[in-house]
Amino acid sequence: MRNLITPLLRASVLAAGLAASSLALAQNAICYNCPTEWADWGGQIKAIKAKTGITVPPDNKNSGQSLAQLVAEKASPVADVTYLGVTFAIQAQKDGVVAAYKPAAWADIPDGLKDPQGHWFTIHSGTLGFMVNVDALKGKPVPKSWADLLKPDYKGLIGYLDPASAFVGYVGAVAINQARGGSLDNFGPAIDYFKALQKNEPIVPKQTSYARVLSGEIAILLDYDFNAYRAKYKDQANVQFVIPAEGTLVVPYVMSLVANAPHADNGRKVLDFVLSDEGQALWANAYLRPVRAGAMSKEVQARFLPASEYARAKTVDYAKMAAVQKAFSERYLKEAQ
Repeated sequence: MRNLITPLLRASVLAAGLAASSLALAQNAICYNCPTEWADWGGQIKAIKAKTGITVPPDNKNSGQSLAQLVAEKASPVADVTYLGVTFAIQAQKDGVVAAYKPAAWADIPDGLKDPQGHWFTIHSGTLGFMVNVDALKGKPVPKSWADLLKPDYKGLIGYLDPASAFVGYVGAVAINQARGGSLDNFGPAIDYFKALQKNEPIVPKQTSYARVLSGEIAILLDYDFNAYRAKYKDQANVQFVIPAEGTLVVPYVMSLVANAPHADNGRKVLDFVLSDEGQALWANAYLRPVRAGAMSKEVQARFLPASEYARAKTVDYAKMAAVQKAFSERYLKEAQ
């Protein structure tokens, strides 16, 4: 009898373990491009878990890597939701890898910052500039313009994410191009700028490099205001944010439900939360501009650069920016890296 009971007990324990694993998996929502060091996704993930019971594992892809994986997995999706720069989201919609969903608070998102059917919608925006670790400059002046970065003083001190892969890298390329007389039909000025910048031996990672700025490995990073303010006010680093004198871009970051998501209901709950009062306040407290008006307190707003500085940050035709992205990336890889 003992010989019979033992296998039965083992089978029972195994079945219980599989059931527990299935239950745990059922409480997950896989998000592509939700890295804890970027835009306080770490805090947002904790809040999602506390409020909804859904676990969102951190994911350190960039926008380009996320889109590539969504396309590769189209027949059998792994992700439930994704967070992307707006141009990648527009392409994801064209590629048929995101589904229509209008989350709670949909009506509060301004037109132009969402796909009318709900294939993507803005959750917050950022303004591109220089995130500068002042101590890492070792006495050199804080750069104030795109032209300054070409000076030999900054050799080995500059970093930017790969413009052919990461959305923030592409935003930097468009910002440089617009500021130096180019247009979305003519990327010549940006290509020439990146060629010239190679003399200063820039560091060009593919993923978020927040920690590398705090450590001083990268002294000047082309990045968003929210990361610089987080470094200054949360991590107490001697960091300044600079909006270049010649101008820059403000861009939306968006989220989407993945088409045929394996845990679509959980994904919808995550999307509802990031647009909720609580979710939007978390973005605001991390120095992002939440898409829903009124979510940012006056205390947080006071820590931003003055409105006169932000007047140099412009929008562009984001659909056109998406349409020309592939051609720019191919040219950058061929001529400027």
